[in-house]
Amino acid sequence: MAKIRTILLVEDNLKDIELTLEAMTENNLANDIIVARDGVEALEYLHCQEKFKLRKAGNPALVLLDIKMPRMDGIEVLRNIRSDTMLKRIPVVVLTSSNEEKDLINTYDLGVNAYVVKPVDFTQFIEAVKQIGSFWAVLNELAPERSS
Repeated sequence: MAKIRTILLVEDNLKDIELTLEAMTENNLANDIIVARDGVEALEYLHCQEKFKLRKAGNPALVLLDIKMPRMDGIEVLRNIRSDTMLKRIPVVVLTSSNEEKDLINTYDLGVNAYVVKPVDFTQFIEAVKQIGSFWAVLNELAPERSS
């Protein structure tokens, strides 16, 4: 039996959270999906802090990261992930409505693995999430985690 891989979905828009979860379910991506509603909560999850302090240690197989969020945006989250030796190997896919060139450049400069603009059409959105989930959370071989 395949190991269940965790996906960290970092998204503040409730409708986008619901659509992403529905797309994952519809495509039988049986991963454990953790939702963080902003960048601060995402880092708390990754560092096992606050409400996540009792979670089982270990990195998610994938971080799906929105850019435009309250408290801490996705670019700052990505900067934190890539500068932390314990987290920097985690695949990060930006899944955002932003098609601004500066966001695309900033995220690639910081080492994002992929940048996907959310399609407006639900069918296209389902297909995009299916492709992301299938590759990054099922097919992709994960780098070993660094020990502390």
